[in-house]
Amino acid sequence: MRYVVGLLWILVAVGCKNTTGPSVASGPVASMEIEVIYEDSVSIRAIDILDDGSLAFAGSDGKFGLYNPVSKSWNTRVQQQDSLIPSFRAVAHTATDFFMLSIANPALLYKTGDTGKMELVYQEEGEQVFYDSMKFWNDKEGIAMGDAQGGCLSIIITRDGGNTWKKLDCSVLPEATEGAFAASNTNVEVMGNHAWIITGGIRSRVFHTADKGRTWEVVDTPLLQGKETQGGYSIDFYDDKNGFVIGGDYTDPEGSHANKARTIDGGKTWQLVAEGQAPGYKSCVQYVPNKNGNELVAIGFTGIDYSKDGGDTWKTLSTEGFFTIRFVDENQAYAAGNGRIALITLKRNDL
Repeated sequence: MRYVVGLLWILVAVGCKNTTGPSVASGPVASMEIEVIYEDSVSIRAIDILDDGSLAFAGSDGKFGLYNPVSKSWNTRVQQQDSLIPSFRAVAHTATDFFMLSIANPALLYKTGDTGKMELVYQEEGEQVFYDSMKFWNDKEGIAMGDAQGGCLSIIITRDGGNTWKKLDCSVLPEATEGAFAASNTNVEVMGNHAWIITGGIRSRVFHTADKGRTWEVVDTPLLQGKETQGGYSIDFYDDKNGFVIGGDYTDPEGSHANKARTIDGGKTWQLVAEGQAPGYKSCVQYVPNKNGNELVAIGFTGIDYSKDGGDTWKTLSTEGFFTIRFVDENQAYAAGNGRIALITLKRNDL
């Protein structure tokens, strides 16, 4: 397995995926512990747990890094393109490579390479260029999405493991003038042959493909929308039927009107849940693994909230602010935010 990211960056933690040990309780989450494992002057909105259990991130000021949970050690570097220092808000991985994609103009997409440094595999220039999120279906096929240009969303796809990327023509995509929020690298979710994309701003819709980007459809959501700061910020699916979107308006963080919705039919229809109830604005939502789609965690700069019933009711676990979260298993996750990354441990009641 190879994730070479710089001349001295070689993973030695192969096979360290199971690091949490057995769970002592399996009931609902009662509380949580937050252990900060990284601090620096960097804003981090994109993290990814690699196949061997290590954690990768890319953030502002060109900084990216890798954490070995066995040795509890970090390797970090700064990526520079000529005189430009890019800011990253999208990352993804395959079995052999780590990818990071910058926001704004120009868009710069890098992958780990055999030369011992990050390789630029895609570049796009234009005044409206702004990419938000990236995922891989498998080790060969991946997708990245960005704000609308020329009447449709910006969507690039790879079919060769990330060596080359091709932008989809507007002729194969639904009309779009809206954008998305590069708030947590969770605007796009993939499962099987499916991909779902949540947009926001003047319109908040879900774009869906069932054939890895070859054909597309789009449906409206009941989420708050109409202003540039409103709409869906994050989407996650537990399986190909059950999904959740969350967002709101980051300028009104306590507002809880029309900011949470659920689907049980693969994204064909969406219904508001916990209407008028906390949590308000959140930048990221994730299903807790191995919990049959019943448990969700939503995270944002106002804190961390938890649902044990698919989003119908919520409780606040912490008021500490983060931007994004990824689960290791049903009891542990990594969260990242402004200047830090933390290991989150969920504490459960006995059944």
